[in-house]
Amino acid sequence: MNLKLSTNSPFTIDNSQLNITGSKSETNRLLLLKALFPNITLANTSNSDDSEVMQKALIGNDEIVDIHHAGTAMRFLTAYFAVNEGREVVMTGSSRMQERPIKILVEALAQLGVEISYEKEEGYPPIRIKGKKVTASKVTLAANVSSQYISALLLVASKLDNGLELTLEGEITSIPYIKMTLALLNDLDIQTSFEGNVIKVYPKTEVAAKEMVVESDWSSASYFFSLVALSDSASLTLSSYKKDSLQGDSELVSLYEKMGVQTTFEKNKMTLVKQENFKFEDVNFELNNTPDIAQTIVVTCLGLGIGCHLTGLHTLKIKETDRLEALHIELTKLGANISVTNDSLTLVPSHNINHNVKIGTYNDHRMAMAFAPLALKVPIIIEDAEVVSKSYPDFWNDLKALNFEVSEL
Repeated sequence: MNLKLSTNSPFTIDNSQLNITGSKSETNRLLLLKALFPNITLANTSNSDDSEVMQKALIGNDEIVDIHHAGTAMRFLTAYFAVNEGREVVMTGSSRMQERPIKILVEALAQLGVEISYEKEEGYPPIRIKGKKVTASKVTLAANVSSQYISALLLVASKLDNGLELTLEGEITSIPYIKMTLALLNDLDIQTSFEGNVIKVYPKTEVAAKEMVVESDWSSASYFFSLVALSDSASLTLSSYKKDSLQGDSELVSLYEKMGVQTTFEKNKMTLVKQENFKFEDVNFELNNTPDIAQTIVVTCLGLGIGCHLTGLHTLKIKETDRLEALHIELTKLGANISVTNDSLTLVPSHNINHNVKIGTYNDHRMAMAFAPLALKVPIIIEDAEVVSKSYPDFWNDLKALNFEVSEL
């Protein structure tokens, strides 16, 4: 399904409100913890494809577990099935998933004595996991790997006989996601410590019954920060959000303040307001802790006619697609002057944007949603627009509610 997006000019939002689905990151962590501790209950969970795939795998009893494009599910479930004594499964996924590395996590689990083998190419799914009782408790891992590998180990750690002592070698990246995982464990009274480069999770066989409420997804909110920045005038309220969020992408508040968006919080809601007469300047952001919002930010900058230099993006090359290369291709089609390296992106300021460009999405939900706000400046076409269901199934309907013209081609 290809969608053409356009808006009226000037584009304004007058005190509108949207409810955003629960955080995919929090939901997937809590779904796994609920599988380990069934007496906890969850509220405001994500309705994303990824979370539904995760839920299905956790409650099912299939020998072959197909998680499609869900990278988080692949990492988290690998650890979960590895410590599920007596259970043998084959974890597989889409063709792209079979190109995304899993070796780092497999080798970490091997340090705990877990038996995992590759069904096809070494280092990549599909993998065969033979779950076992784990008594070893020490793992060493490179610190600059995807935080999902680290979180996968931390989430199952309390169920190991002797807990887990995880030593991270080098400079740690994506610290907010590690802290999110530890905070959720602490909410269940699971004891943890994070000192220097050593993380410890202590064993706990059961937890008290408790309802865990998932905060709405900050990554999903990013597209509305972009939309407000690109608008002529806007006041938009999103729920449910906390000022002291566990999610790393809450950094959006300070980043977009530099692009003309003022954010205020009141009673689990945040209101985004376009600042009048704001003086826009080129931006230079280090996104080591928040790489998932790089696509949104560079599109905002293109729409504003300002330049940007974004660094700390090395994990983007192993996401749903090579996001740096995908951005280079699609922004160039729009007329942008952009250059990328293995971990950075530079956009030269320009005020000319090509009209009616078809934006390829590469099976990547964030490519589709990041480019959508650009419709405030020029009509654009989003290819394979249904890909948004991976994290935000209601996205196109929410844009329509804000008076976007969305038509199927």
